[in-house]
Amino acid sequence: MLQPIGESLLSRVQELLHYDATAPLIFNSGLFLYMFVAFAAGYLLLRRADSLRILYVIAFSLYFYYKSSGIYFLLLLFSAVADYLIAHAIDSSQSNRERKGWVTLSVVINLGMLAYFKYTNFFIEMANSLVGEGFLQFQNIFLPVGISFFVFQSMSYTIDVYRGTLRPLNRFFDYLFYLSFFPQVLAGPIVRARDFLPHIRQPLMVTRQMFGVGVSLILVGLIKKAIISDYISLNFVDRIFDEPALYSGFECLMGIYGYALQIYCDFSGYSDMAIGIALLLGFKFPKNFDAPYKSATITEFWRRWHISLSNWLRDYLYISLGGNRKGRWRTYLNLLITMVLGGLWHGAAVRFILWGALHGVALAVHKLWLEVVPGSKALGKDMNPVMRVLGWVVTFNIVCLGWLLFRAEDMQIVHLMLYQIFHSFSPQIIPQVIEGYKVVFGFIVLGYMMHFMPEKIDQDMVRKVGSASFWWQVAMMVAVVWCVMQIKSSDIQPFIYFQF
Repeated sequence: MLQPIGESLLSRVQELLHYDATAPLIFNSGLFLYMFVAFAAGYLLLRRADSLRILYVIAFSLYFYYKSSGIYFLLLLFSAVADYLIAHAIDSSQSNRERKGWVTLSVVINLGMLAYFKYTNFFIEMANSLVGEGFLQFQNIFLPVGISFFVFQSMSYTIDVYRGTLRPLNRFFDYLFYLSFFPQVLAGPIVRARDFLPHIRQPLMVTRQMFGVGVSLILVGLIKKAIISDYISLNFVDRIFDEPALYSGFECLMGIYGYALQIYCDFSGYSDMAIGIALLLGFKFPKNFDAPYKSATITEFWRRWHISLSNWLRDYLYISLGGNRKGRWRTYLNLLITMVLGGLWHGAAVRFILWGALHGVALAVHKLWLEVVPGSKALGKDMNPVMRVLGWVVTFNIVCLGWLLFRAEDMQIVHLMLYQIFHSFSPQIIPQVIEGYKVVFGFIVLGYMMHFMPEKIDQDMVRKVGSASFWWQVAMMVAVVWCVMQIKSSDIQPFIYFQF
């Protein structure tokens, strides 16, 4: 009797230690929930032992990353060691030339890793298209989850040390804690070292308000991702984008609007859960999404969408290119370059470059509009109501056109969907489509209602959940998990931004 129990226990331990590419450890999985509860218990026991607590979190973070990317967690360790040493070399350099050399080395190392794992086959494809098929052979390269996020985060540390806005850390494990911290290592937010590092060794303090807000953010994130995003993706959006020629123009348009909601709920849901989990551990992350589809200008959209990436591109790329300090046309060019490279950051494909170019051109046109049209406003909240509505319609549809480029597997899909929308809209079948997909459209309406909810109501709801008793919060968590289990129609879906 004891032998089978021992074998079963050993098998379970081996399963927990084994990396399975088909079952990554992610926030919306039951395994993570159980493991986080166990982790939190140990975290609380070590709340007064700073060094042990830091090592404990590092160990769990590396395990968490290993369960998502396997042996490639060593890349995270390599980046941490390299940039920790380079930051000290920058700080101790006697000349500006040496400092530039060291920070350049950091950028080359980090972007070199990103280029190899993310863009090797893209460069091979371009070379083959220029020289001829078969000139170079495609490589079987695994893309480690989150590599785009942690290399940007690590580069920001060495660049800030080079700029003199941050002193290098004296403890390597503090830096490894920052770079590997599991709530945000896979898909952000991209937290700046200067914002995070001062809090690592502060006394652990999780107030009742922090705990309550953390729980409410996790609940909202679960609803966005596991209920709304996954359901409309599996039951509608994916079908449209797979075979757009089989659907009417109305269905194709709804597929684009559905994807706009899907990617928002997916990515902001992850960010909500990451911020909520960090709050439960005593760390405050900045907001990463601020109802971006409320924007009435493209500039406003990029101040509300993926805020940590937008700020990173602005501070470390756009400003480094010269920003708006070198004249009007150079400013427009800098915006275009920044957004094209931002598009390329999202993926190694022409469609991502076109997506970035679309936003770069839109930002440049909006900046030109501000300069030549008296009284025009950069942010929609400053417009009069009529102009705000018109601006919102234009901005939302420009963003959705971008999402079409972003989601379609190739340009043929883009062409087919646009053709259907403009040549085969078929308005007479709209009632039948809505009836056939009434649950999907119900979730789409629910998702957009949540998104456009007045900020005050949203804050009041978070406050009420946060001030509820512990057992009410547990009951709400159980209810959300039950809803997820009832609606889930397949295996747990990874977050969209894991591929970036």
